[in-house]
Amino acid sequence: MSDDVTAPPPAEVIAGAAGPMPEGVTIPMPPAFDGIEDERRYRKEQLAAGFRLFGRFGFSEGVAGHITVRDPEHPDRFWVNPFGMAFSRIKASDLILVDHEGNLLHGTRPVNRAAFVIHAAVHQARPDALAAAHSHSLHGKAFSSLGVPLDPITQDACAFFEDHGLYSDYRGVVSDAEEGKRIAAALGAYKAVILQNHGLLTVGQSVAEAVWWFITMERSCQAQLLAMAAGTPRHIDRETALHTRGQIGGHFAGWFQAQPLYEQIADSDPDHVN
Repeated sequence: MSDDVTAPPPAEVIAGAAGPMPEGVTIPMPPAFDGIEDERRYRKEQLAAGFRLFGRFGFSEGVAGHITVRDPEHPDRFWVNPFGMAFSRIKASDLILVDHEGNLLHGTRPVNRAAFVIHAAVHQARPDALAAAHSHSLHGKAFSSLGVPLDPITQDACAFFEDHGLYSDYRGVVSDAEEGKRIAAALGAYKAVILQNHGLLTVGQSVAEAVWWFITMERSCQAQLLAMAAGTPRHIDRETALHTRGQIGGHFAGWFQAQPLYEQIADSDPDHVN
């Protein structure tokens, strides 16, 4: 994230966003855990729910696309979706555990090579990023073909203002470790990177955050494509865009904005935790 602005702490985010509340009512906060197993279970369930959301939003494109989360006990290992399994069917028990060297440590199905190459490099380069999300969503890949960053033309797009990179060296399906490293370098310290002629990739300090950034970035790409087709969009000025990013672009804000979607999955797809 740019040094020009620092996201406020959760309490300040809530105070700035919430209106009148009944006495004694509190806003949900990220959970604390009694032990490693509880945290691992939570991360895997969040990952499975994230895939259900990707399926619901239509982000699938054949067997392409992956979301990962770092294991809480072994930070050099991450959980990922099985190769060739529909997003809408993935359960916590289906997830595969691999390490940064490419060893499959848990699971009975193969892993997409591109998923391993990209996510291993991202997790190694960004120890602060617990989760990463990538797919070939329609508007993300359409926008990526322009080879330009998102403009601050809407409030939602300001979450990415001066906080996303552009990887412009497309060389086909990602299959070698060096390209994974180049993608991670283009991501840098940002929350997202546009992969030219390919799609979007987002990261977060939780699965929910990474998933939310992907969803809202995809929609921001759609909004900019629509606005550009209609005319010449007016940009939000830099000072206001940075201020807005501070309001809606922090880690807690990303996690919190995903909660209504996760609640829908918990209600409609309770089997994702199996």
